[in-house]
Amino acid sequence: MQRYRAPGRINLIGEHTDYNDGFVLPVAIDRYTTVLATRRSDRRLTARSDGYADAVDIDLDAPGSGPTGSWSDYVRGVAAILERRGHRLVGADLTIGSDVPAGAGLSSSAALEVSTGYALLHLANQPIDRTDLALAAQQAEHEFAGTRCGLMDQYIVCHGREGHALLLDTRTLAATWLPLPTDVAVVVCNTMTKHALASDGYNERRADCEAGVRALAVRLPRIRALRDVSYADLEANADVLPERVYRRCRHVVTENARTLSAADALRDGDLARFGVLMAASHASLRDDYDVSTRELDAMVEAAMASDGVIGARMTGGGFGGCTVNLVHAASAPQFARDVARGYEARTGRAPEIYTCRASAGVRAVE
Repeated sequence: MQRYRAPGRINLIGEHTDYNDGFVLPVAIDRYTTVLATRRSDRRLTARSDGYADAVDIDLDAPGSGPTGSWSDYVRGVAAILERRGHRLVGADLTIGSDVPAGAGLSSSAALEVSTGYALLHLANQPIDRTDLALAAQQAEHEFAGTRCGLMDQYIVCHGREGHALLLDTRTLAATWLPLPTDVAVVVCNTMTKHALASDGYNERRADCEAGVRALAVRLPRIRALRDVSYADLEANADVLPERVYRRCRHVVTENARTLSAADALRDGDLARFGVLMAASHASLRDDYDVSTRELDAMVEAAMASDGVIGARMTGGGFGGCTVNLVHAASAPQFARDVARGYEARTGRAPEIYTCRASAGVRAVE
């Protein structure tokens, strides 16, 4: 029996930009999905999860297609896509456990896809290219879970580096590693309200962005995605966009600029500037992209009222889930207590709060 694990992730800034060919700044975190795998002599996968009562049986020669709504779609999907990409897999018994909370915006789905895919490739003695694995996992999410996600989650889960954030250009996959200050803590605050990334809300926003590109391209034929649109371009041609589509586009265009500025601030050690950009990101996600919630806003408000905070914003797809907070490390324990009290007073809900370390990507472990 071999053990494999893949981390969850948070995104410091750069939300809903990855499927627009833009820039993101994620961090792999030290919460993991773990797969215990034993090779079989046939071509069947059996998968069990600590989080679900049902076990599943998958025939690698006929894995089916499309989403069923089961957690096993991620296992079935990544196996099917790897096979389609020319990897001859072998049967395996898989036992899956995770401390990445599902539905919290910490990329539990990518951690499951990537840990499973890595395990299946390793058991079959197939070559493992981490970027190809990320692309296969993304394709599995599209086809088998019904979520038209970008590549950020799968990429950072595959490539995570201890102590570092990643500035990723999702068009070219150019990657720049940025060390995180050792005296700064990454604190994740879970609102305990779950989102559903496969819901209409996520896919509708992607459709709005694509509609914006089509409308703008009539006047700006050089553009391929919102990544190619400057703020000046957007404002000069706002008249061709319905109001809702304009606001969606404005978020993406300004968020790309914020992400690049945030990377510069991190390089320069300008944490105050980074915090200002996080606040602007949250406001844009709330007001232009409409993916924040009352609970997420309350969590950010509670965080900003606490001493030691550098910046706070929602992270992930939205519609619930978590906020990410940069906090002076010495203040992190008191910050967690303050935010828990403040959030519960505002909402009546008790949050979960995790102080996280930047982690390495997927791997086989002893």
